Amino acid sequence: MERFFWSLKYEWTNHESYADLEEARLGIFKYIETFYNTTRLHQTLGYQSPNQFEAEYQLQTVA
Repeated sequence: MERFFWSLKYEWTNHESYADLEEARLGIFKYIETFYNTTRLHQTLGYQSPNQFEAEYQLQTVA
């Protein structure tokens, strides 16, 4: 969990400025849903993105 918050802080919020709390919430939601959960490489997945890992897994289960 600590790694997630480190990533959020250094990969996203340090590069953004927010006008209010609602804008910050939307920005963090965007980070999680469009980058962290889909395209960011994860060590536990063999340095693949979740999308890549799932596609590879689907190919392995079909074969």
